[in-house]
Amino acid sequence: MPVPEILTERYGIAFPTLRFSLANDLSTERYRKGEPLMGQLDGRTALVTGATSGIGLAAARRLAAEGAHVFLTGRRKEALDEAVASIGDRATGVRADVSDLDDLDRLFLRIQQHGSLDIVFANAGGGQFAALPDITWEHYADTFNTNVAGTLFTVQKALPLLNPGASIILTSSNIDTKGAASFSVYAATKAALRSLTRSWAAELVTRGIRVNSIAPGPIETPGLSGLAGGPEAAEQLLQGLAAGVPMQRLGRPEEIAETVLFLAGDASSFMTGAEIYVDGGASQI
Repeated sequence: MPVPEILTERYGIAFPTLRFSLANDLSTERYRKGEPLMGQLDGRTALVTGATSGIGLAAARRLAAEGAHVFLTGRRKEALDEAVASIGDRATGVRADVSDLDDLDRLFLRIQQHGSLDIVFANAGGGQFAALPDITWEHYADTFNTNVAGTLFTVQKALPLLNPGASIILTSSNIDTKGAASFSVYAATKAALRSLTRSWAAELVTRGIRVNSIAPGPIETPGLSGLAGGPEAAEQLLQGLAAGVPMQRLGRPEEIAETVLFLAGDASSFMTGAEIYVDGGASQI
């Protein structure tokens, strides 16, 4: 009897939990022989929303580098085309606004034509500063429509295409457990995503689908700089945020992308319902 079946029969260890270590062994052997290396995600298909810059683009590149075919979404076609071109043949761009249900239907029809899905990184989102007296209905609705409703319906519409063992990853924020002056609406949306992570993990576990979230701290992205009014204000904002991080710097999109890869692959096969803080210690020390 092959080793995986023996382990399953005697100890209840499912074969998918072994794929990561076996893949690493095979990759090492191929490297020694001078053959092309096996990617952790060879043969898998991923969706990354909000993938035209920052965390989303870095994650799409990392997943593709490990062998996945990645569908990227974004609202700006020119930026989306540039992102796809930077990745190459393993990328397909579909212009879509996650707060628009018609756009989502069109997106998943395109993915269905390709096949099924193994990874969903629901990353699209954003926010703006607004003190409590200045919050308008439009500000509230726009932020919740993109960050919460957009994420919810992205995951909902992905469900029929998800393979057993698929991984769903949400982008929350370390702000979901901390108070933030003039950023309350954004913080509330990220707290909602933390709750959705737990609930969906409980709901989908019987299908073998894992749901986890990543809570970044301040990451050096165009979106973060864009919260300020101009270049000088942006520099002051970034310096102030870095000073509040125990590691005394901002994070890089590539550092979040490594966490996305971890949650997307078999190395995290026994994790669901979790939130990983990648914030230089800001929420912990």
